[in-house]
Amino acid sequence: MIHVQKIICNPFQENTYVLHDKTKDCVIVDPGCYYDHEKKELQNFIEKNGLNPTKLLLTHAHIDHVLGNKFVFDTWNLKPIMHELDLPTLTQMTPNAASKYGIPMDESPLPESFIKEGDEISFGESVLKVIFTPGHAPGHVVFVNEKQKIIINGDVLFRESIGRTDFPNCNHNDLISSIKNKLFVLDDDYTVYTGHGEETTIGYEKENNPFVR
Repeated sequence: MIHVQKIICNPFQENTYVLHDKTKDCVIVDPGCYYDHEKKELQNFIEKNGLNPTKLLLTHAHIDHVLGNKFVFDTWNLKPIMHELDLPTLTQMTPNAASKYGIPMDESPLPESFIKEGDEISFGESVLKVIFTPGHAPGHVVFVNEKQKIIINGDVLFRESIGRTDFPNCNHNDLISSIKNKLFVLDDDYTVYTGHGEETTIGYEKENNPFVR
């Protein structure tokens, strides 16, 4: 069974996730930890639970989801695993955003490897399936565990909302298509762990999301 730990990070109130199972292996998803107390919270959770971080996964590479990449690399020697189409976001757009917002940012290590639609990522006894969901970012992916019916969703779908598409390289039509054709085809009882805010379900969003009808 996968346990999901959420840590709210940085000025953008981004949700960083640690996924772990009974083997004590874990993956860190979208490390937004920026302030020292956020980095300490992540490290303390992992150490106090005796976890072994094996992978650093990115749903996408916007600044609020990668501010902790360097910390994770320095602490556990993990480089990002992400979709190749979001590499320019990581190397160009995100440093520009840091300058724009006046947020000092440690340079992220370059990816260890790239993932694509249909790939499976294993840790411990658990498997996450990669689904390509562009729109909010060109290389956005979500991570799905079919056995437990959970989605680590990044910034595609929110409770009664959707990801922004007013950033460079976003595409609103692609985002709506990703939601309708990649997420809404899943069972209603899938839990959606969002990149900001509280969790939701596929069924709830089908009924209540005003942006996707």
